[in-house]
Amino acid sequence: MKIFNTMTRRKEEFVPLEEGRVRMYVCGPTVYNLIHIGNARPMIVFDTFRRYLMHKGYDVVYVSNFTDVDDKIIKAAIEEGVSAQEIAERYIAECKKDMEGMNVMPATVHPLATMEIDGMIEMIGKLIDDGFAYERGGTVYFRTRKFRQYGKLSWKNLDELRSGFREIKVTGEEEKEAPLDFVLWKPKKEGEPFWPSPWSDGRPGWHIECSVMAKRYLGDTIDIHAGGEDLIFPHHENEIAQSECANGVPFARYWMHNGFLTIDKVKMSKSLGNFTQVRDIAKHYDLMVLRLFMLSAHYRSPLNYSADLLESAKSSLSRIARCVERLRDLAARPEGAASEGDAALLAECPSFTEKFDEKMDDDNNTADALAVVFDLVRYANMNVSEENAPAVADAYLKTLMELLDVLGIRLPEKEELPGEEIEAMIAERQAARRAKDFARADAIRNELLAKGIILQDTREGVKWSRA
Repeated sequence: MKIFNTMTRRKEEFVPLEEGRVRMYVCGPTVYNLIHIGNARPMIVFDTFRRYLMHKGYDVVYVSNFTDVDDKIIKAAIEEGVSAQEIAERYIAECKKDMEGMNVMPATVHPLATMEIDGMIEMIGKLIDDGFAYERGGTVYFRTRKFRQYGKLSWKNLDELRSGFREIKVTGEEEKEAPLDFVLWKPKKEGEPFWPSPWSDGRPGWHIECSVMAKRYLGDTIDIHAGGEDLIFPHHENEIAQSECANGVPFARYWMHNGFLTIDKVKMSKSLGNFTQVRDIAKHYDLMVLRLFMLSAHYRSPLNYSADLLESAKSSLSRIARCVERLRDLAARPEGAASEGDAALLAECPSFTEKFDEKMDDDNNTADALAVVFDLVRYANMNVSEENAPAVADAYLKTLMELLDVLGIRLPEKEELPGEEIEAMIAERQAARRAKDFARADAIRNELLAKGIILQDTREGVKWSRA
């Protein structure tokens, strides 16, 4: 199995620290609102990679945090007139609902930053004692110039970064020794949550949180650290600096980062009004459609979200579901005599798992792995029939379900639409066709097809039947 390592910028053979066991840390969301599709992408792609590691026989210790103390959380709390803890607890619960809808497995541990303050104070104290950090007026900063490898993940040159920064003259940071020094601890402000420390009553900086949580639950050196591409600098770069200075060993052996996500080819932004939350999508689609869409591109590639692409993913999911239902029906028949081609079909079935594994072994290539799934669907539809023994259908069904499980794709329950609702949708489709709104007409046909309703346009009108 090969992984593209952001640190080295090349694919490397994956060899875990401990045979048969993988320690993996994935940066989780800051919980001040409902999660958006930008949060959803790393959740889905790294959950899928975790599932694949398990499929390969690894014991995976998977840690993904919730940042539950942050300026945005405090701002939301002030606006609502409630505590920051109430905001965080509310949106952690809502995030877990969306994760369940996307079939994202719960982490082995979901640590909360506020529960790890003692460990953060301990690590900051060690960094000060060893000369890697300093205190000014209750604020503690990390000395980036003391870590000679600073910039090794992002491939940024420290001297160039320094020269590119203007002298920082903002409240609380005028005492910094150098512009690139970052905050490990900061004093409280009026109305903010705080914890006592040797330097001030205050709270930790963002970067130190993940270093401490990874160390506590996974050890000083971990196998894989993952997150969005936007976290490479400064967040992950700063994690490496403080972790390696505090622990004296490499922080993570492999770094995985998913690419950016745009909406209709425009960067997602609240100011542009294109900020799409997972909960909004769930109002119109089973969230397995969103998961399938996310996996349809390589995780390192940029991904563009649009309504048309989501509709396409919905049709693809329906195609898989119809194949599964068909194979179930064929497999449920009474045992009969084997046909002449059964042996060849049974011999061919394992090749799909082999091809799937080959694609996933190449840096978690879910796009090509999904293509293998659709090859299997196409092959089964064309070659497995009532002429074959039920055992043949059962073998293809089990293989297909196994591959879907690795991808985390959970098929929706089959819906039985009442006849009057079907007739109403057909009438709407006919009206759309008369208005030359063929996109809407096609969407209605696809929606009915996804629910097992097949339309046939005849001279006598539209006839429908259940699949």
